[in-house]
Amino acid sequence: MSRVAPPPRRSALAGFLSLLGEVLITVGLVLGLFVAYSLWWTNVLADRDASARGDAVREQWERAAPSQEAAAAPGALDTQGGIGFLHVPAMKNGEVLVKKGTDSEVLNDGVAGYYTEPVKSALPWDPAGNFALAAHRDGHGAKFHNIDKLKNGDAVVFETRDTWYVYKVFADLTQTSKYNVDSISPVPKESGRTAPGRYITLTTCTPVYTSKFRYIVWGELVRTEKVDAKRTPPAELR
Repeated sequence: MSRVAPPPRRSALAGFLSLLGEVLITVGLVLGLFVAYSLWWTNVLADRDASARGDAVREQWERAAPSQEAAAAPGALDTQGGIGFLHVPAMKNGEVLVKKGTDSEVLNDGVAGYYTEPVKSALPWDPAGNFALAAHRDGHGAKFHNIDKLKNGDAVVFETRDTWYVYKVFADLTQTSKYNVDSISPVPKESGRTAPGRYITLTTCTPVYTSKFRYIVWGELVRTEKVDAKRTPPAELR
């Protein structure tokens, strides 16, 4: 009777390579799940939260009594809930709630925030200054993901309880240092403007999926419109 030969023993190197392959596959799956969480699920959560917060702001506006309408300037609405909504048709990002501050705790809620430091932002109803905003480009709502789609002449509209502020884009800076505070100065001279005016500045990270540099877009106020009873949007949003 012939004897069956035992299976060949794997070498230590073969065993190590097999184990290494399994570890790499596991790490790849974990990284893939992390990327999906960062770029998709955080958007879902942030959009849901931002929508709820935006609804709360609009409900607050609707509850304002007629006597309060005359007494309360838009600046009086600067609460933690938000001061109004940014509309940028070229970015196809819907309406974006704007709140105070630009740290991660604020922006991770899927909103845009106006700067309080290192340069204090003006607000749209101020007689002069730069309404400087930031929002995420990827993850957490990615409200400025399509900032590169903005071109000179495109509309940027800010909506408060009682006024539409209509800006037009006139310049951009596709890459600059994250420490470039001149871009959000009251007179953003890098944009080509040298005199006080009523400006808006949109800032976000670049290149896509990184935070190494900043992408800047500048606009200038061209007109305001009072909000009517039906909240009819200005022509740029129709």
